[in-house]
Amino acid sequence: MPGVLVDCVVVAKPEHHHQTYATVYNPAFSGELRAALDAVAPMELDARKVIARRCAFELPMGGVVNLGIGMPEGVARVANEEKVLHHLTLTAEPGVIGGMPQGGLDFGAAVNTEAVIHQNQQFDFYDGGGLDLACLGMAQVDAQGNVNVSRFGPRLAGAGGFINISQSARRVVFAGTLTAEGLEVEVEEGRLRIVREGKARKFVDAADQITFNGAYAAETGQPVLYVTERCVFRRTRDGMVLEEVAPGIDIERDILAHMGFVPIIERPREMDLRIFRDEPMQLEDTLLGRGLSERISYDAARNTVFLNLEGMRVRTRDDVDRVRRVVEDLCQKVGKKVALVVNYDDFEIDPSVADTYAAMIRYMETHYYTTASRYTTSAFLRLKLGAALERRRVAPHIFETAEDAHAFAISISTDAGKQEIPLG
Repeated sequence: MPGVLVDCVVVAKPEHHHQTYATVYNPAFSGELRAALDAVAPMELDARKVIARRCAFELPMGGVVNLGIGMPEGVARVANEEKVLHHLTLTAEPGVIGGMPQGGLDFGAAVNTEAVIHQNQQFDFYDGGGLDLACLGMAQVDAQGNVNVSRFGPRLAGAGGFINISQSARRVVFAGTLTAEGLEVEVEEGRLRIVREGKARKFVDAADQITFNGAYAAETGQPVLYVTERCVFRRTRDGMVLEEVAPGIDIERDILAHMGFVPIIERPREMDLRIFRDEPMQLEDTLLGRGLSERISYDAARNTVFLNLEGMRVRTRDDVDRVRRVVEDLCQKVGKKVALVVNYDDFEIDPSVADTYAAMIRYMETHYYTTASRYTTSAFLRLKLGAALERRRVAPHIFETAEDAHAFAISISTDAGKQEIPLG
């Protein structure tokens, strides 16, 4: 600062200018030193950690993430515990970029940051579409998937940056317990038990105020999840769908009885059991798509490759490339074209890479397959994947059951007389 602009200098005592509400000064917050993150103690396995762990399954490898205040704060600690922080850029709205954002009264600071910028510049980045994922809290959720974090009865808390962040992020995950005020849960032997139910419902028929519009998100195709300690909901074009239920939880007794509306219930699956165990979840392998080699096998007698993509999430071009490589490697070892059968149950693909995935399939069918059949119980996925393949002039051959897909593959192999076709 030019000296001509300075009239006097006041040296304040440290207690008069804390770095955060909880910390007088931490050199790791200001970048003076790098903190040893492996020394950070894991969270206790309670409702907060269960929610943070489930949210962590949505983290985009190589992506940029905003973590809101409250329940989402735990996602940073889970990411650190699972050794995936170096694959992510976590941010918080006050201006920290990278490293491990802090929680509680230290919210807004981070250790081992890549940069600290002004808050208005951070929102320029957010508003410009820089976020791959936002993980935010939820005080109320209603039957339309609307979220309220701004008004509670006569008290107006305000929206802060919530609207900017939730509207501009490519995907949104809302995190919070199903009920509030006195909720107690225990995780025992890989199962969740409600010890005492909360007095206040958070999932209500109509929110007191709409801070996030669920119907608009569905209209624009923005993927939205609502993660609680006992279940997971997804906002679809048809409404709020109950997608996952924690082990040990009864849908009628522990979920529907404490909601102000009835969600769409089709075939909810069990939440990943790793979430409810004390040991690390090996999340890095899951998020990076490792273990694909264990999902593929070859039946020489039928000259058929079986690929199990059940439960897999494809979000980036790298994910698409990993699927291509593992299949291509096996086909090249076989040395001739094969029939392919793929299990797509509970498979999820980000709309932004759907056409890339379809183009990959067309390439593989041209070079490596005599035929390909697919199956999934999801009518929605059959419709969407089928449409993407047809745009690429690929015959979808998507069936509802494994039996139908296998029967189709066998019939084609029989018709072809098991002729050995060299790779194209």
